[in-house]
Amino acid sequence: MRVAVVMGSKSDYPKLEEGINFLKKYDVEVIVRVLSAHRTPRELEEFIQKIDNEVDVIIAAAGKAAHLPGVIAANTLIPVVGLPIKSSTMDGLDSLLSMVQMPSGIPVATVTIDSGLNAVLMAMQIMSIKYPKLKKDLKAYRKEMADKVLNDDENLRG
Repeated sequence: MRVAVVMGSKSDYPKLEEGINFLKKYDVEVIVRVLSAHRTPRELEEFIQKIDNEVDVIIAAAGKAAHLPGVIAANTLIPVVGLPIKSSTMDGLDSLLSMVQMPSGIPVATVTIDSGLNAVLMAMQIMSIKYPKLKKDLKAYRKEMADKVLNDDENLRG
């Protein structure tokens, strides 16, 4: 079980850190890279070729024009989860729209702006088809979330 996490800029890392730690908690190996679709296109292409048979899902985080997930998706058949990052422009809406407006034939699964955890959960759900252990882990995680909500409800009602 292996996920590649690629971000267009090191400044995106804080939005990914919680998710990366979540993957490690569930024994998913993580490859983390900073590669830009615009500033390091050759290195990005080399990386995609290198990991083509080594990872199950790629999470690509980018802000502004946010071409990174689409460029990665265009160069591999590995599922790509796009994570739009809120930048100084348009509160991340520009990034979100760049990711969800992919042309027919090159899909990118896209999650909420700045939600590294949701990107990881989507990646784990995709991998759970192949790895039954992850399906069990995700079921347990959802039960923990439900239990917390019910506990909070009970505490509020007294």
